[in-house]
Amino acid sequence: MIRRRRPAQAVTTAVAAEAAGPVGVGQASAVAGAAADRTPAGRAVFDLGPVRQVRTDVLDIAYHDVGPARGEPVILLHGWPFSPVGSYAEVAPVLARSGYRCYLPYLRGHGQTRFLREDTFRSGQQAALGADLVAFMDALRIPRALFAGYDWGGRAGDVAAALWPERCAGLVSVNGYLIQNLAVSQQPLTPAMEEGYWYFFYFLTERGRKGLQCNREDLARVVWRRNSPEWHFTEAEFEEAAKLWTNPDYVDVVIHSYRHRLAAAPGDRCYAELERRLLDQPKVTVPAVTLDGQADGVIPPTDGGGYAAHFSGPWVHHAVPGAGHNLPQEQPGVFVDAILEVDAMG
Repeated sequence: MIRRRRPAQAVTTAVAAEAAGPVGVGQASAVAGAAADRTPAGRAVFDLGPVRQVRTDVLDIAYHDVGPARGEPVILLHGWPFSPVGSYAEVAPVLARSGYRCYLPYLRGHGQTRFLREDTFRSGQQAALGADLVAFMDALRIPRALFAGYDWGGRAGDVAAALWPERCAGLVSVNGYLIQNLAVSQQPLTPAMEEGYWYFFYFLTERGRKGLQCNREDLARVVWRRNSPEWHFTEAEFEEAAKLWTNPDYVDVVIHSYRHRLAAAPGDRCYAELERRLLDQPKVTVPAVTLDGQADGVIPPTDGGGYAAHFSGPWVHHAVPGAGHNLPQEQPGVFVDAILEVDAMG
């Protein structure tokens, strides 16, 4: 059943209060590294503490953590081509002050996350992203957590929630059910939808690979503007994210991700069984909140009905005014509300 109601005003107001002025010394000490500075546009920019590293069997994953050590874990998952710091700079400190322990990992191919072996396939496929999330939890000995994300990060959360529901306490997913149905990858969408996916087809070509290699920032700037046409991001926000794209595996992982989803490149054999299970379009059985930005320039907002059948547990859908594709950075208060809402549904 779809239930729609306005997100909790109290939490949205709390985020606005964070942005209204610098965090005091006493407050900052309560949340590791959560001090705020000011941007020229007046938005708060939070220091989420040092970049930490943890090893899985495949990756040395870079991440931030914020909040009380014994707080309920929330894993905040970023998309492409965005940054976990930018996306969750206003979300994580508010959650931390509410008692949550927030983890912000950098996706494979991004930032200081590195592959452990030179001969590992630089895959960007959905099964790899979901497996990375569970491996990250294993490495940090997190038995169960709330997952919240968008774009690539939302897909990682959806995959992990569907295949390992015992590890997921609840899911917040922007743009709904994001597990790719590779069985129908060659079926065309409407021309209006295909237009928004222009870079999928660009990356199928060698020209597109070279374009990403040579023009990482210019290409990302086009994606930011087209996918979030009402978002007035600052140069400081863009430059912070651009640091992630110097990763030596960035191009290989991004190119493989988009080629694999269109059945134009084979997957890593290590994830073959997981991909086979994903072909069945497994249901999300854990509590879930889905969000659609009403100003999303690539995926039109919906009432959630198109993916309702994929959520068999408690589920709520919201359409969010003024939000594009990077919803947590554009509307952080609503995203915080969604996390609190899904936690209350458990």
